[in-house]
Amino acid sequence: MNSNEITMEKLIKIPRLLLTAELRPVQGDRFQPTGFPDLGAAIYENPDGKRMILVESSQSIANRLEETCLDGSGPTIAPALNGLPYIKAKLHGVVDTETSSLVEAHRINSPFIITNDEFKKAFKDKSGYEKGKPLKWKKIAETIFYYDPNSLLHGVFMANLEDGRIKVQRALTGFIEAEDVQEAASGGVKNNPIDPTGTIRAANFNKDVYGNVPYARMEYSARRILAFFNFDLALLDGYGLEPEANELLIALGLYKVRKFLSIGLRLRTHCDFALKDDIQVVAPEGFTLPNEQMLLKTIQNSIRVCAQKGLFVDPPVTELEVNVIKKESKGKKESGEDETEQ
Repeated sequence: MNSNEITMEKLIKIPRLLLTAELRPVQGDRFQPTGFPDLGAAIYENPDGKRMILVESSQSIANRLEETCLDGSGPTIAPALNGLPYIKAKLHGVVDTETSSLVEAHRINSPFIITNDEFKKAFKDKSGYEKGKPLKWKKIAETIFYYDPNSLLHGVFMANLEDGRIKVQRALTGFIEAEDVQEAASGGVKNNPIDPTGTIRAANFNKDVYGNVPYARMEYSARRILAFFNFDLALLDGYGLEPEANELLIALGLYKVRKFLSIGLRLRTHCDFALKDDIQVVAPEGFTLPNEQMLLKTIQNSIRVCAQKGLFVDPPVTELEVNVIKKESKGKKESGEDETEQ
């Protein structure tokens, strides 16, 4: 057997697939970690006193993994993954544009998707969803997979569907952290070559963005920078999907990790990494992570098989027409509401 083939038998009854990858700055030693409002960089200490920093949060990694399957910046899927189902919403009204379950923050639960009456009815009918009755989780998982496997892989809280009881957690998670960190303080100035004082301004733009503006920058160096990925195989197995569906989800998740580490590591202007060594499989022991090309080949084959077995909606891209309006100012009635006394 080719060492790059996905040996699924080694993943049977394995609760977690754990991966680690060591990273390095592409130039120099400094990097800019993620920042949080009112907190800044997330610096903390291990129990042994080692200074650590969260370089990239699990929420950000989830977004970046989702981006790996897009055609450019989306909202459509990459040509190599054609045939994989997703939902596209064409917006009309105050804006005319397109979005999809691949780029919406809440995926299939986006108000532009799940509030569409036709789609909502189809989803409820196929999943057996009834307000006030027990959820049929196997049918729900099959239905999410049917319309958008990515939503099943990355999780979805369907708060906008009826009484909001469907909550599917992420099967694939990740984060990046650095150890033995040290601050690297620097700064600069934004120069105005016309008037350093900022008193000369454009007649139609009076915001305080003129003049010379000094600024400070805090970057960091670290002894080691590590990316961690946790693939919850027990969660996928618990859905009771067909073996072909499970194989597709596993291959798709691993492909996203591979692709993110190969092309997606410029996290910010001053945070650009490269893979130092190949990805290490922490668990299960003896599993070899296939390369990107083999994973893509497996995905494409699984897409064909799943489509043939009727596990996907046909056509794979569910297209919705959605009317959008502008939110009214406070104190005004919503558009279309009858303002007369009844």
